[in-house]
Amino acid sequence: MNRIYLDYNASTPIAPEVMEEIIPYLQSNYGNPSSSHWASVSTKEALSDARMKVANMLNCFPDEVIFTSGGSESNNHALKGVYYALKHKGNHIITTTIEHPAILNPCSFLEQLGAEVTYVGVDDYGKILPEAIEAAINERTILISVMHANNEVGTIQPIAEIAAIAEKHGVLFHTDAAQSVGKIPVHVDQLGVDLLSVAGHKLYAPKGIGALFVRRGTPIESYIHGAGHERGKRAGTENVPYIAALGKAAELVIQAQDEQRMRQLGEYFLERLISRFGNGVKLNGHPADRLPNTLNVSFIGLDANEILNNIPEIAASTGSACHAGLTTISPVLEAMGVDELTARGAIRFSLGRYTEQEHINQAMKLLEKTITI
Repeated sequence: MNRIYLDYNASTPIAPEVMEEIIPYLQSNYGNPSSSHWASVSTKEALSDARMKVANMLNCFPDEVIFTSGGSESNNHALKGVYYALKHKGNHIITTTIEHPAILNPCSFLEQLGAEVTYVGVDDYGKILPEAIEAAINERTILISVMHANNEVGTIQPIAEIAAIAEKHGVLFHTDAAQSVGKIPVHVDQLGVDLLSVAGHKLYAPKGIGALFVRRGTPIESYIHGAGHERGKRAGTENVPYIAALGKAAELVIQAQDEQRMRQLGEYFLERLISRFGNGVKLNGHPADRLPNTLNVSFIGLDANEILNNIPEIAASTGSACHAGLTTISPVLEAMGVDELTARGAIRFSLGRYTEQEHINQAMKLLEKTITI
């Protein structure tokens, strides 16, 4: 069976260069970077080097990078850290209805602690209107959190416009950039954000490593209390092998410049789908302001889970969940106003650095064999 991996938004393979970067820190460079003897020299250098590489990728200062265990921790740290640091000023947070659970669930938790959260809706393309964010701001607002690009449909949000609004009102702004980093340029000064989350396993590093950009001067409470690691913001002996891996992955993002090739492959795939299935297939998400590698398409009138179950060779995702024979549609598509018949047939195909045109041709043959519209 020829397996075809089209689920890069869920997780990327570890790049060979990244794997090579890890090995020395598992075999011989084992010293604790907080120690002061010879065994710590190489690990200290690894941390410094990786921090510089991530900072270069984001176009920020190295001391603005905090290493975390992944995107979920980065998001939790941003939300909870700002809430605890600024709750004496206000308790209002603004986010959107299409955020990842790593934002929505921490917001729900903070509501139990007294936070007030406004969930701003999106248009039919999954896009936030900046004026809707501004309309939600009040005198108690301390933080706005809007994802850079949606993980399911790929729609890219007007982050710079929202950041300008936040700055005008003196409100901190966070963006979850787990899906955008490595696919499109993500520079914090161009975006204008105060905090930004990175997930390593979305950009060819291992699972279990990430980073949080915290702009200098941004008030934020420590997420894990203990010794003074990560400038006192995230206690715990650093995961040197994986931090080194994230640094190498960040370096490769700058070198690889995958965006144009992904865009061409994505357009080719969409053209093939439309040519074969016509009006029986519909693109979900913005037609232009969308991640170049992401295609969320609905096979109208069909069940996406059944389609993928019948094509085990293809690794792709649906936004729906099946429980006891009942299929619930994606909350993101529901927030976009996609009707149930269309939403039930939605499959997310996400391409990556190792996707070739032949993989798409093979996937098309399997889809054509399985789907009759």
